[in-house]
Amino acid sequence: MADVVREVMTPGVVTVRPDASLVEAAQLMRAQDIGDVLVADEAQVVGVLTDRDIALRAVADGADPLTVSAEAVCTPHPVAIGPDDDVAAAVALMREYAVRRLPVVQDGHPVGMVSLGDLALSQDPESALADISGALPDGRTDEGPA
Repeated sequence: MADVVREVMTPGVVTVRPDASLVEAAQLMRAQDIGDVLVADEAQVVGVLTDRDIALRAVADGADPLTVSAEAVCTPHPVAIGPDDDVAAAVALMREYAVRRLPVVQDGHPVGMVSLGDLALSQDPESALADISGALPDGRTDEGPA
């Protein structure tokens, strides 16, 4: 069982500029096969943008994803955690703020992301959530599409 966030987080972070369009963000998510990106400028993390944010906060309202910025739709001021913080602290923050993902920030710069699935794989590898989180997306296997 992991003790610190660094041991369970997904290292590296995909970011978009605050002024990036939702189309740009969605294309990046598709290319990277991820469901979220951090919205960040040179100085700090501004927010977290998920595929669900794009669908529910923009597309469902009829907004033009070519003209709406990532900053306008993202969840602002995300709760973050440090890579050397205890995994228990990450669990507590997720519970307190009812979030599924936490940016991992060191010295003001994003260095990774820890998700509910990452924690499930680490803390309870036999759980259904761990099974789902460890599965390849879209029913793929190591050999390719299912």
